[in-house]
Amino acid sequence: MTRFLQAMGGAHHGGAEAFFERLAIALGKTKDTQTVVIRRDAERAARLRTGGIEPIELGFGGALDFLTKPRLKRIIKAEKPQLVLTWMSRATQLCPKGDFVHVARLGGYYDLRHYRNCKHLVGNTRGLVAWMMRQGWPQHRAHYLPNFPDVTPMPPVSRASLDTPEDAPLALAMGRLHPHKSFDVLLDAVSRVPGLYLWLAGDGELGPTLKQQARVLGIADRVRFLGWRQDSAALLGAADMLVSAARVEPLGNTILEAWAASVPVVAAKTSGPAELIENRKTGLLVDVGDAPALATAMKRIADEGNFAADLAQQGHEAFMARFSEKRVVDDYRDFFRKVAG
Repeated sequence: MTRFLQAMGGAHHGGAEAFFERLAIALGKTKDTQTVVIRRDAERAARLRTGGIEPIELGFGGALDFLTKPRLKRIIKAEKPQLVLTWMSRATQLCPKGDFVHVARLGGYYDLRHYRNCKHLVGNTRGLVAWMMRQGWPQHRAHYLPNFPDVTPMPPVSRASLDTPEDAPLALAMGRLHPHKSFDVLLDAVSRVPGLYLWLAGDGELGPTLKQQARVLGIADRVRFLGWRQDSAALLGAADMLVSAARVEPLGNTILEAWAASVPVVAAKTSGPAELIENRKTGLLVDVGDAPALATAMKRIADEGNFAADLAQQGHEAFMARFSEKRVVDDYRDFFRKVAG
């Protein structure tokens, strides 16, 4: 058994934050001993408690936060973990030195200067691990550990509840309303596919801009802005396809969720989706920023039922082989035993 501590100082919403919650809850069901420290967040704490985890909440503030680091040091001293896993830059920088193996988990191409005190780094894609080594990080201290999605069964969201016809082709996109996600390109593509509806689940600073774009393109009656949602499985249950148009996407958690739900995927050919998807087998890949190509791919899935079903089936098989909860949790536990020993 391994004794370890996880620390997450991330935002209220986000893919990494959501996976942290899933992983912490899953690891809490094993025979290992885990301590979980989070940035103060009542909703995250409640979800962890529901999953059987009693988190410790700290401030994890900015430059004027003089309390989190000494408090985290006292917690580590009291809990005596063999290994401390910090998530992203904030928790990593506030982690004190001590008699433990410090591991940081990266979900993106962050400045490695913030991680120089770590013994090991974990990346959630092979491409990210290769990038670490190109930045000079030693190969034997860079490790690939993938994510697993939330596969909790949920009844499909009623299309009628979102004013969407039952017989209309429906695309689902999820993520922060941020330039990296290229939702502007997605809206352009939707305008090129007559009759296609889009559910866009997410929030962020681009919300008003994207709603205005939908109005200008004449598709506001076919686009539903859902805000941030915690029921992705229910949304996928109602959708005909999952679309990721991102121009920057190191992984693509939503792709794994779609595969788990046997929903076909269309994605822009950024590093994460290009690593995950075998084109025309487990999904369709298009060039980044290419709205006409994205439209063509979505129309093909909408029009060709057998082809869409084959994509969904082979995506699900890829998920079961590489990204199930059991497989990923076992990989994390093996890694913890290896580096802590």
